[in-house]
This record gives sequence, C-alpha cells and structure tokens, in this order.
Amino acid sequence: MIAVFVLYLVVLMGIVFYSSKRSKTNEDYVIGGKKISGFSLALSERATGESAWLLLGLTGHAYAEGWSAMWVAAGCVLGILFLWFFMAAPLQKYASQTKALTVPGLFSYRFPGSEKRTGMISSAIIIFFFILYIAAQFSGAGKIFHDTFGIDPFWGMVIGSLLVTIYTMLGGFITVVATDAFQAVLMVVTCVVLPIVAFFVFAEHHVDWTDSLALRAESTPEDYSAINWLFILNGLSWAFGYTGQPQLLTRMMAMRNQKDAIQARWLAVVWTMLAYGGAFLIGIIGYRLVQMGLVGDAAAELAQDSEKILPVMVVTLLNPILAGILLSGAVSAMMSTASSQLMVASSAISEDLFANLSYRQMSEKRMLRLNKWLTLLVGLFAFLLAISMEDTVYGLVSYAWSGIGAAFGPAVLLLLFWKRFSRSGVYGSLITGTVSAVVWKTFFADPTGISERLASYVLAFTAALVFSILFPEKERKRL
Repeated sequence: MIAVFVLYLVVLMGIVFYSSKRSKTNEDYVIGGKKISGFSLALSERATGESAWLLLGLTGHAYAEGWSAMWVAAGCVLGILFLWFFMAAPLQKYASQTKALTVPGLFSYRFPGSEKRTGMISSAIIIFFFILYIAAQFSGAGKIFHDTFGIDPFWGMVIGSLLVTIYTMLGGFITVVATDAFQAVLMVVTCVVLPIVAFFVFAEHHVDWTDSLALRAESTPEDYSAINWLFILNGLSWAFGYTGQPQLLTRMMAMRNQKDAIQARWLAVVWTMLAYGGAFLIGIIGYRLVQMGLVGDAAAELAQDSEKILPVMVVTLLNPILAGILLSGAVSAMMSTASSQLMVASSAISEDLFANLSYRQMSEKRMLRLNKWLTLLVGLFAFLLAISMEDTVYGLVSYAWSGIGAAFGPAVLLLLFWKRFSRSGVYGSLITGTVSAVVWKTFFADPTGISERLASYVLAFTAALVFSILFPEKERKRL
C-alpha cells in the first residue's frame, strides 16, 4: 500500500514539473492564459469543488445520519448542475471580454472606479474563509494518513500541507489544473470501486444489501427525519454556495471559448453523479459493515469520528495494491481543493488588494514572484490553523462554504443576469453575506434550526437587490 502511494506521489510530481514549464507569465500563473482544454478544466473544477469534504465529510455524514444525508447530496448536485448549465458559458464570455483574472476583477470592469474598494473587501473575505477551508483540507490529510499508515495526525498534516503548497507555488494555475485532472480520476474511482467491493462482501456473507440499506433508514435519528421540511431545505441549501465559489468560477473564466464551456459540462455532470452516488453509498453501506463487524473493531472509534469510515473500509476490505490506489484518491480530494484555494487566496491578495493599493505598477516578473511567495505564506497560515482546531472537516467546510457562497454568489448571479445591478448591490452582497454567515452561525443557527448556508444567502441576495434599487448606477457600462 505504501509502495502504491509513493508511486502516486512520483506521478503527481512528474505532472507538476512538466506542467510548470508552461507557466511563464503572471496571467499563466493566475488563470492559465487560455492554454487549457475544457475537459481538463471540467475535471479540475469537479476535483476542486468536492475536496476532502466529499470523501471524508459526506461519507461520514451519511454514516452518522443515515438517509437524511441524501438532502445534502441532492443540494450539492443541484448546485453543480446550475453552475454548469446556466453560469459556465456566460462567465466564459464575460471573462474573455473583460480580461479579468479573478472574480472581483469582473466587478471592477462593470463598475469603473470601484477597483480599490471592491478589491479590499473581496480580498478580506476570501482570505478569512479560504484559510479556514484550506485548514479543513489539511486536517483531512492528517486523518487519512493516521487511519491508513498509523502516522501521527500532526505529521500527516505536515506531509499533506507541504506537498500541496510546494507544487502550487511551483506552477500556479496550470499546474493545479493538470494535477486536478489526474486526481479527479482517482477520486471518482474511489467512489465507484469501494461500494462495489462492499456489495461483494455482503454477497460473501449472504447478506441482502437491500435489507442493509433499509436498516440504515430505520436507524436514522428522529430529529433528522426525511419528512422534516426545514431539514430538507437546509440540506438543499448547499446548492446556493456553488454560485459564488471563486475557486470554481475561475475554471469557467479560464475556458478558451464557448464551445469548450458547453462540451465540458457533460463530463462534469457524469463525474458528479458517479462521485456523489458512490460517496453517499459508502457512508450508508459502511454503517451496516460496522454493525456486522466486517471492518474490524471500529465501532467505538467511528462513534467518536464518523469521518474515518472511508479510510477504515479501504484498509480492512481491500488488498494493499487496491487500497493504495483508493487511498491516493482520498488524498487527491484534499490536495486538489487546497491547491486551488491557495491559488485563489494568493491571487486575491496580489491582484485585487496589492495591485489596487500600489502606487506603481509592478513588472511581470515581480508580480509572478509575489504570487509565489503569497502562496507559501497562505499555506503556512492554514497549516497553523489546522493543527490548532478541533472542528470536523464537514463543519469547517460548511462554515467557509456559507460565507464565500453568500458573499459572492448573489453578486455574480446579478452581474451576469440583471442589467440594473449596481456597485452598491455588490457591496451589499459582499458585506451582508459575510457578516450574516458569521453572526447566524454564532447566534441563530441552533435556536432557529435554519442553517447559515440558507439564511446568509437569502439575506445577501435581498441586500444586493435592495441596494441596487435604492442606489442605481448613473451611467452603466454595457458590454
């Protein structure tokens, strides 16, 4: 198993060194310079979008909560479909016309003169939430290395964070997309193969797998019943966040043309159905395997941390070679997302904050060097946070997803589809989305039963509409 994982790392670094040679300018480093195929960007977007959240967070959530977790999975799938079918092509067209390298750069083009204010607000939001998000990925790496190789979680986080930060720093966006495409394949293989292996284990022990699925439905806690409409709505609210995640939207912005954007959507949709269906089944089936004692004496450990169900199943059910391959898929989930978020966070500081506040325009080489050092710095801060926090991967991702999605989602949607959208609406979306996510999570989520994902998005969208109507643009710049 170790040999296979080492081979995975060798292949990964080979891809890094080969692809990094194509990153020659700052535009290449930040958004790929229109050099990347639509299919590669689709795989990269999917690998980036799902992270350790899919293979650890969702599988653990399904293990702990049973069939009620289906609403979370359904919400994510709906969000992905909306992103690819309704937003990908308009984003590609808008980015090509504006030459924007980042999502905040889209706002600056539409509203000239707002660059500094928009850049500062956007950068602060991205840095705050993305460091939490990256820390969740590093924490996931610690769990995987601990549960498979017996490595101390601290050193597992050190290994994962070093690998991601170094290869992201070397080649930027082009390298991140190249490694993402490779990792996306491993992730979907993990989600498809592991449930199939579990079905064979059921057959070997003469267990009716349909009865096992029904048993998991009966064991779902009453508080999370599938007929609870508020719980359903909270689960489906994961869809909102997809409209505002910069690490995903930049994949659409980097598309070479409309044809690439349209063709890539089908690859993204197939990947999503396979990966989400498999991840959900891993949690549901894993519960039955644990109850039957077919994955060793793991019940007590999983009662403390349900997010270990996938590594436990991999190690106990598979031969070392296949286990090494699927383990690589689990590590890939962490790496693909963390690397993309490192890119977005560092480019937000350099392109949207530093460049707008600097009195002199930096040379191409100095800007490229600055981006690389910022990538290293962001990775270091995220690692320090990861070793000091106690929250689950699911909880951290949910919080960061809510804040980023609520801040940017309404603004991006209205920018693309509403001509009366104003710069005041941008500020309303960014500020309301951020503040409401933090405040609602802290004070109102538990008493009301309404998640911060749902509440903050609705509040931010309302603020964007109201401020645009109250403070319209005197002169609108039309594309």
